[in-house]
Amino acid sequence: MNHSNNQSSAAILAASRAGEYLSFRLGAEEYGIEILKVQEIRGFEPSTKMINAPAYVLGVVNLRGVIVPILDMRLKFNCAQADYNSFTVVIILNLRSRVVGIVVDSVSDVMELTQDNIRIAPDIESAIDNSCILGLGSVGDRMLILLDIEGLMTSTEMPRASA
Repeated sequence: MNHSNNQSSAAILAASRAGEYLSFRLGAEEYGIEILKVQEIRGFEPSTKMINAPAYVLGVVNLRGVIVPILDMRLKFNCAQADYNSFTVVIILNLRSRVVGIVVDSVSDVMELTQDNIRIAPDIESAIDNSCILGLGSVGDRMLILLDIEGLMTSTEMPRASA
């Protein structure tokens, strides 16, 4: 494989992923999702449980007439169970085919990432499908795991919202 060709394709890939990301925490890790996928950020509130749902599906909430599934990303990513506290938030995502809420430990800020700030993630075994990791974003001493949240949420195991 031509090394310079590999570098240029990595640069093209990083350029295509440049933009604004909402950063959030799950345990000690910091993640980023494209800000354009975020509809709103809400405080954590109990949801209505669904029978036979996977453990990471906490239930559903009625959000202005739309029934939205609420997923605990700590459970989805096999993190240690964290307490629900005043920092716990639900990020409501508006994806092409569905609205879904994800529970995270806290939201940090919105970060502008340029192609110079984004690196290809190493291919390692993890609870997250590698195809759902866009790359690693770095600003100063912070490292964000950039998620393809739409790819992650549109996998066949994810529940659908309904009106």
